[in-house]
Amino acid sequence: MFGPLIVKPAKSKGSKTGSWRVKLRPEFLKKNCIGCKLCISVCPEACIQGKDKETIKINYEYCKGCGLCSVICPKSDILMLEEESKGDKK
Repeated sequence: MFGPLIVKPAKSKGSKTGSWRVKLRPEFLKKNCIGCKLCISVCPEACIQGKDKETIKINYEYCKGCGLCSVICPKSDILMLEEESKGDKK
C-alpha cells in the first residue's frame, strides 16, 4: 500500500532561475512608487527586497517572472518587460 508522498518543503533561494524564467521580467520605474511594499509581500520567491522606495531591488537570479508584483502595484510603477536573451545584446 502506498501513502501520500511527503516532500521536504524548499524555497527557490536554493535554486537559481537559470535559463527557464518566463520571457517577461519586472522593471521598477520608481517614478510613482509610494513605498507600500506590496510588491515585497506578494513575491512568492522573496526576491524583491528593500527598506523604502529608493532601495527596492529585484534579485533576477531567482525571479521567475510571475508578474504578481506588477499586478499588485497600486501605482502601476512596475512593468513587465520582455527579457533580452544573451544573443540579442549588441
